[in-house]
Amino acid sequence: MDVARPDIARKKKRNRFIWFVCLAAGIAGITVALAKLEPALPKVDSAVIWTDEVKRGEMLRQVRGNGSLVPIDIQFVQSEVSGTIEKVHVLAGAEVVPDTIILEMSNKDLEQDIFDREWAIKQQEAQKVQLDVRLESERLNKKISLDKLKADYEYAALEADAYKKLQEDGLVASLEARRFLLKAEDFGARYSNEVASVSMDKKSADAQIAVKEADILKMKAQLDIKREQLTNLVVRAGITGILQEVGDNRKLEVGQRVGPNTTLAKIVIPGRLKAEIEIAETQVKDVTLGQVAEIDTRNGIINGKVVRVDPAVNNGTVTVDVQLEGELPDGARPDLSVDGTIEIERLDNVLFVGRPVRATPDAEAKVFKLIEDGGQAQLVPVKWGRSSVSVIEIANGLEVGDKVILSDVSDFEEYEKIRIE
Repeated sequence: MDVARPDIARKKKRNRFIWFVCLAAGIAGITVALAKLEPALPKVDSAVIWTDEVKRGEMLRQVRGNGSLVPIDIQFVQSEVSGTIEKVHVLAGAEVVPDTIILEMSNKDLEQDIFDREWAIKQQEAQKVQLDVRLESERLNKKISLDKLKADYEYAALEADAYKKLQEDGLVASLEARRFLLKAEDFGARYSNEVASVSMDKKSADAQIAVKEADILKMKAQLDIKREQLTNLVVRAGITGILQEVGDNRKLEVGQRVGPNTTLAKIVIPGRLKAEIEIAETQVKDVTLGQVAEIDTRNGIINGKVVRVDPAVNNGTVTVDVQLEGELPDGARPDLSVDGTIEIERLDNVLFVGRPVRATPDAEAKVFKLIEDGGQAQLVPVKWGRSSVSVIEIANGLEVGDKVILSDVSDFEEYEKIRIE
C-alpha cells in the first residue's frame, strides 16, 4: 500500500522554479554581454593598400600633364594652281634640301594656256611691226608735204621781197606788191601749222608705239608667271629639314587631283621643337609664364620653361607651351608623346603627406590613420591645403609621424575602424 509524500512534490516544484529562474538569468546575462560586444572589424589586405607618413619641411608644388613635341618652324609647301599628281619622289621622314624634288604634277590646261599666250605675243609683236611701218610711212608723207610747203613759202617770200623793191623803185603798183606779201604770209602760216602738226603726229606715233610695247610687256610678264607655275609643278622642298608629311590631312597619291593653295608637304627644321602639354583646367590657374618645367621623353629629361598658356579650355584641359632648353635626347622628333611637369612653387616648413586618392585641395575630408602599430586604421577628419602632383598640404587633423592610407578605400568609409592584415 502506497503512502502519500506531499513534501516530495513541493520539493520538485521548487527545484523546477529555481531551474527556470537560473535559465532566465543566464539568457539575460548572455544577451547583455552580446549587446556590449563590438561588431567584428572589416579586414583589408595590406598588400593592396599603400600608405605614407606625415612630414614637415619643404613641399614642392607641381602640376603634370601629357602632351607631345611640336615643331616651332614648319614650312608649308602649297600648290599655286590645280594639278594631277604624277609621281611622289620622297616620303615622310626623309631628310630634304632646297633642291629635293618631293613630287611632280601635271596640268594640261596650263600648258595650253602658255601655248596660246606665246602665239598671242607673237601676234602682238607682228602688229607692232605693222604699226611701225604705217607710222613711218605717214611720217615720210608728212615730211614730203612739209618740205614742199617750206619750198613754196620760201619762194613766196622771195617774190614778196622782189615786188617790194620794185614798188620802192616805182616800177609796180603798191597793190601788186601787197598781193605777193599776203601770199608769202599765207604760205608762212601754213608752213608753221604744218610743222606743229608734224610734231604732234610724232608724239601720237610715239604714244601708240609705247601702248603697244606696254601691252606686249604685260603679256610677256603674264607668260613668265604661267611658265613659273608650270615649272613649280615639279615641287621642291625649298629648305633644309625633315619631310614631316606629304599632303595635309591625308597622304597624296599618284593620280589624285589637287586644287590651288592645297598643302602638298610639311617640312620641319630638326632640333627646333617645343612641348605642348595639356594641363587640367582645375590646375592650370597657378601656371604662369617663365615657370620651370621638365619634359620626359621616355628616353631622357629635357629642361624648359613655360612660354605660353592657351586662353581657351578644350575638353577640360588647357594647352601650355614649354620652350625646351639644351640638347634634345636621341629619338626626339615631332609628335613624340611626352609627360610634362611644371614647378609652381616651393613651400617651406609645411605639414604634408602623399596625396590620397580623391583628395581635393582646400577641402575637408576623412582618411584612415594607422593605429595599433599598423594593425588597424581609424577614420579621422582632415582639412587639406594646397596640393601638388603627388603630395598635399595638411591644414589640420594630422601630426608629424602619423601614417595614413593613400589608396582608395571608399568601400570602408561607413566603418570607423578597419583591420589591416
